[in-house]
Amino acid sequence: MASLGVGNLGEFLREQRRQARLSLRQLADAAGVSNPYLSQIERGLRKPSAEILQQIAKGLRISAETLYVQAGILDERAEAGADGERAATVGGVPDAVRADPHLTEQQKQALLQIYDSFRREHQQEHTHHRENPR
Repeated sequence: MASLGVGNLGEFLREQRRQARLSLRQLADAAGVSNPYLSQIERGLRKPSAEILQQIAKGLRISAETLYVQAGILDERAEAGADGERAATVGGVPDAVRADPHLTEQQKQALLQIYDSFRREHQQEHTHHRENPR
């Protein structure tokens, strides 16, 4: 079977799976896809739908948007916010926390909650300054 030009996605998935210390079978089970199908995706032989990518992202505990960009479904530039900050970069922190094999699930959740609270606080300050300029 010829490669469908999704090798970078497959390589990325394989690396994410290895960083998460998951076997192919474990990720397939977590994502609700068959082991052979996931193997074909990793080898660049199959191009998964956005729905399958979302399921795989959940299994890897990374953002689906990260996989959409890798698969060419979503343009990284489309991820930029109004202030020019790239969402892909912002998504990097939660993805890194979720992928860190040295943290427990409880530690990951605590860090993500703290990070989210800082982001919300910054957003509120940014909104306040726009609404009430000096």
